[in-house]
Amino acid sequence: MKPYLKRFCLVMTDLVIFVYLVLAMTSWNKADEAPRVCTKVDINIEDDNSDGFLDAKEIKAILLRADLYPVNKYVSDINTRAIEERLCNAAFIRTAQCYITESGHVIIGITQRTPVIRVKASNNQDYYIDDNGGIMPNSQYTSDLIIVTGNISQYFARKSILPLAQTIMESKLWSNQIEQINILPDHTIELVPRVGDHIINIGMIPYIKDHSKRKEMIEEFTTKQLQRLEQFYKYGLSVAGWNKYSYISLEFGNQVICTHKDGLEHEVVNPIPLANESQSELHDQKAPGQKELEEKEKEKEKEKEKEKKENKEKDSKDKPGNLNSSKAKSKKAS
Repeated sequence: MKPYLKRFCLVMTDLVIFVYLVLAMTSWNKADEAPRVCTKVDINIEDDNSDGFLDAKEIKAILLRADLYPVNKYVSDINTRAIEERLCNAAFIRTAQCYITESGHVIIGITQRTPVIRVKASNNQDYYIDDNGGIMPNSQYTSDLIIVTGNISQYFARKSILPLAQTIMESKLWSNQIEQINILPDHTIELVPRVGDHIINIGMIPYIKDHSKRKEMIEEFTTKQLQRLEQFYKYGLSVAGWNKYSYISLEFGNQVICTHKDGLEHEVVNPIPLANESQSELHDQKAPGQKELEEKEKEKEKEKEKEKKENKEKDSKDKPGNLNSSKAKSKKAS
């Protein structure tokens, strides 16, 4: 082949390849002829079965009120950032993430704030406090939380009562036994138990301006008083009787001062373990009423599981065609 023909062929080959690449890149970057429409929204709520403050219907309602619910909207018109910001402004939501899949579905992930106590103060304020000390407004939802009553400001509730309640909740025994904390005008703490017709006075809560040290002092104080109370339950009430006293005070040193139900007689009780009991026996011995509490807790867990199962079955019936999620904690709405 002559040299000029060879060069011509090479040039034509390069030209064809160039044109092909240009056309290919143009077709790849070309917008879809038919704009995509969102047909489904998946709302996943982390730990949605813990307290029941949030569900997929509530998230959907929040977005509908803000005209941000994406179903039947063009994907190009869906503002995921606006959805996240609106949800993060909701009272019970800690974080929110939103993104769009290749198929045009919108995925929303929610983490909710965890309430620890409910405050019903004597000044008629009614609110929740979350695990970070944040104030959450009262809502239509119910939850098995410790109720705090009496003379209490929001500052005192966040900085002093919250660490007290958290220490109580860390114990399986006391988280089941204590249902109410009452604050007297001098900030003396009273505990109201589920089992037993009596009130428990654990004394005045420690106070110091340094927040971190105060938290540590309150935790140590609460732990010590609960240990004393447990000893009294085991070795005092087990002898005297579960319903003998109406008021039990732990505020004075190592003494336990009890008031009889008639209110006319006070008694100093110093519960001491029997000398012939081994340490292992003392450790294994259960406080009066603890067995009943454990049985109630088991019944409550069974009821929750049953209710959760019934809700799942109801959701599957209400949404034919939706596949059950492999994640037990996912809630879906469309």
